[in-house]
Amino acid sequence: QVHLVESGGGLVQAGGSLRLSCAASGSSFRINVIGWYRQVPGKQRELVAIITSGGTTNYVDSVKGRFTISRDNAKNTVYLQMNSLKPEDTGVYYCYAAWEGRLGGRGENWGQGTQVTVSS
Repeated sequence: QVHLVESGGGLVQAGGSLRLSCAASGSSFRINVIGWYRQVPGKQRELVAIITSGGTTNYVDSVKGRFTISRDNAKNTVYLQMNSLKPEDTGVYYCYAAWEGRLGGRGENWGQGTQVTVSS
């Protein structure tokens, strides 16, 4: 199993910035894909940004040009730099990881979520 711990959420005014971090821990694993989803009440969880082990990234259209995802493979940590935040970016942001064990097996895990609130 892989345990994901997020940090960096909070309250910010529109136009401001926040940086989310997600650290993965466990034993004998390799993360293939890691990234961020967000959810608002009454809506499905949606992909925000994701990055593969090779560094390929994918963003939802609404955040392109404003958000940047990056990862530190040595630290098993992924970051989401969010600039020019808008009220519609408000939501609970969840870290997601798809991993495989070095001794076999694979799985997916979610973090506990961190609240991001953007005021107008």
